Amino acid sequence: MSPTTMLERICHLFTADRGKHLDRISDALPNGTPREPAHPMSDQELARAIREFHTGPVSDRTLAELSRRFAEVPRDA
Repeated sequence: MSPTTMLERICHLFTADRGKHLDRISDALPNGTPREPAHPMSDQELARAIREFHTGPVSDRTLAELSRRFAEVPRDA
């Protein structure tokens, strides 16, 4: 998978507010210079990131996919 294709897939995971982090990835991938964080994420940082992720709004695409999956589940009648 090319860096551009990977970046496009990553971009689809985010809303219009891409922010600085995604721009950094965008700049690093074509140049082949992505870097790992200077230090690993702490447990507190990870917990905060997970909470922020869970409080975000669910996308219309995700709701449609879940609805499709529920409709495909065989019902015991």
